Amino acid sequence: MAHSLSYISTNLNSFVLTHHQCHSFRTFVVSSPSKRKRRFSRSIRALQETEGPTPRRLIDIIRSVPEISRNYFKKPSRRTLFGGISLLGGFYVAQTISLSFGALGVNDVIAAVLCVLLTEYVTRFYYSRTTVTFPIALLNNFKMGFTYGLFIDAFKLAS
Repeated sequence: MAHSLSYISTNLNSFVLTHHQCHSFRTFVVSSPSKRKRRFSRSIRALQETEGPTPRRLIDIIRSVPEISRNYFKKPSRRTLFGGISLLGGFYVAQTISLSFGALGVNDVIAAVLCVLLTEYVTRFYYSRTTVTFPIALLNNFKMGFTYGLFIDAFKLAS
């Protein structure tokens, strides 16, 4: 790294920096005096500070997240993909809970009560809504995967 810094500092004297204004970008053209005959130049573009609808503050970016996610999930294929991911995520969590509490043999009853309360609360929350939004549908898919994982684990233990 030291060689590259010294290389840059020694060669900066031989380069000429000119400024051009182009649309909303500032363009700097860097050219070497020895290569001016061949018209060799590199342009370095930097975004210029402009006023406009682009968010600059953190709160503006946070407020734009729901609209961005709504636009992202408009495609049915993306909705199906994330529905499947939440279903498999629930299955994974159920297998993990069953494995960890079953292997230890401690607090099995408390873990079972918490699992039943979780599924019942999500079921009540889902079916009490008049309109089902996409995040609530994802929560219900997670619950279905969770319940399926617990049933599969119960069948494994029974055999």
